[in-house]
Amino acid sequence: MAVLYLTEQGATLRKEGDLFTISKDGETLQQIPAIKVDQIIILGNVNVTTPVIHYLLREGIDCVFCSSYGKYHGRLFSTESKFGALRQQQLQANSDQSQRLAIARKIVEGKLLNQRTILLRYARERGSEELHLLSELIWQSLKKLGQVTDINSLLGLEGYASTSYFEAFRLVLKNDFGFRTRARRPPPDPVNSLLSFGYTLLTYDIQSAVRAVGLDPFLGFLHATGYSRPSLALDLVEEFRPVIVDSVVVRLINSQIVSQPDFEAAQEGEAVFLTQGGIKKFIHHYEERVQTQVIHPLDRVKVSYRRCFELQARHMERTILGKEPDYQPFLIK
Repeated sequence: MAVLYLTEQGATLRKEGDLFTISKDGETLQQIPAIKVDQIIILGNVNVTTPVIHYLLREGIDCVFCSSYGKYHGRLFSTESKFGALRQQQLQANSDQSQRLAIARKIVEGKLLNQRTILLRYARERGSEELHLLSELIWQSLKKLGQVTDINSLLGLEGYASTSYFEAFRLVLKNDFGFRTRARRPPPDPVNSLLSFGYTLLTYDIQSAVRAVGLDPFLGFLHATGYSRPSLALDLVEEFRPVIVDSVVVRLINSQIVSQPDFEAAQEGEAVFLTQGGIKKFIHHYEERVQTQVIHPLDRVKVSYRRCFELQARHMERTILGKEPDYQPFLIK
């Protein structure tokens, strides 16, 4: 799957024959064969012509519109759906509190196991007893998952484990840029800005995979259903957060790929965001990560991480349809 990111403010995307053409002020910046594009993400003030919109709708190509900082505005997709029966089953599964809790528990299990695995890797590499101890706190939460009887308790347990994880995450960074804990709205420091932007891109990717499978991205199991909230996509994001985004953030900081000039404070001074240059750096390394080839632990095939997003959505589909007894999250070793 090829994603076209449009970040040049004031640029225009046109379709000329079989090519997508990006231009600005009468100058052609880039041309890409339209057939190679599976998704478009537009960041900020970028124009899209009507012929492009018609092509995207006809071909079923996902197009995401967001602010220059990555805040989601909406997406363009065809209203046609061939998955009514599947979505009816999804609604029934969501309404069954026992089944909903079982799926949500597996989602949290996948997230915490992957967080712990990554921390143990760093603990071994650095000989850090503190990282090892914090990873064990996550293990204590994992052992209690079978005891929870409702979603709220499950979320509480997940939140407790995540506090330990981000305490350890700060220790992994060679420069913490003032990071102390995970904070989202707004991100108060460069590390939180990187994490938020990365999780946003990951959500776009997984929401696209969920739609491709035919599931309703707004009807989740762990995350409550809310207005314009892609709850199912957010569910599937959980197991991939540490594997994809957190790994990219550590690399960008520890390899000094990003530095203070890649960030800027909002006018009100309460938020920190990536500059346009910082966004381009992040997208480059995010794409490298999601295109990395790995063995999918359940299907035993070598595919990209991005393809793993769709495979996990298909496992969720089969769980909802009763073709698989339990949802199995994506786990790293």
